[in-house]
Amino acid sequence: MTISPMRDKARMSRWDPFAGFNDLYDEMSRLLTTAFPDASRISVNAWSPPVDVEETEDAYVVEADLPGVRPDDVSVEVHGNDLRITAELEEREREGVVRRQTRRSGRFDYRVSLPGEVDSDGCEADLDNGVLRLRLPKTTASMRRRIPVKGVHRDGDAELGAGGSANGGADT
Repeated sequence: MTISPMRDKARMSRWDPFAGFNDLYDEMSRLLTTAFPDASRISVNAWSPPVDVEETEDAYVVEADLPGVRPDDVSVEVHGNDLRITAELEEREREGVVRRQTRRSGRFDYRVSLPGEVDSDGCEADLDNGVLRLRLPKTTASMRRRIPVKGVHRDGDAELGAGGSANGGADT
């Protein structure tokens, strides 16, 4: 006598490798909402312009691409070593139906901490051809300077400098 295998059609189902993603998404959303309660206020439409930050010997030079933004609509604030650039790019009135839109509009808030303190009295800002250029001079405390190293003899006297005297050849 042969026994034919019985298959339970209700228990058989295809394996879905992505079935757990919905549960994972819900769990991560709950975790982030618990850890960061203000996260729900963050707009998904927020944007930030491309920005370059360059450090020279005496200043930080910042360039931000802001095409279509008027100088009156830009605000630049410096506090210590924190830089904040905010602006609003208003969307123009349209007559027809927008079929596709990839250009940015609305408000943005760009913040960056610079490596050193900034002298806020000497800051300059220019907006030309859609590029905001900031020159933020460093404070004297944050400027890099070379410190000469003097050699000391074992008996505690300073080593003679290039001019043959203890002060390095400088006449006083």
